[in-house]
Amino acid sequence: MNAQSSRSHSVFTLKLETRKHINNIEKITVSRMNFVDLAGSERQKMTEATGSRLEEANNINKSLSVLGSVINALSENAKGRK
Repeated sequence: MNAQSSRSHSVFTLKLETRKHINNIEKITVSRMNFVDLAGSERQKMTEATGSRLEEANNINKSLSVLGSVINALSENAKGRK
């Protein structure tokens, strides 16, 4: 549906580190920010895609589902659950 789309996901992590010296003691603060740009899932009936375009849409939808499972697992892990 978008001829200009790269049809891929991107994940970027920005890490910022500041250092302060107070009374000969170094204090380090680290911050991390994650940016995620996901290829959109499309309703295949609306696009009327066939052949390789349909296969590409199926793979995008499958990867979004797997990514959701990974994010959920990371969230559970961060909460101390397995």
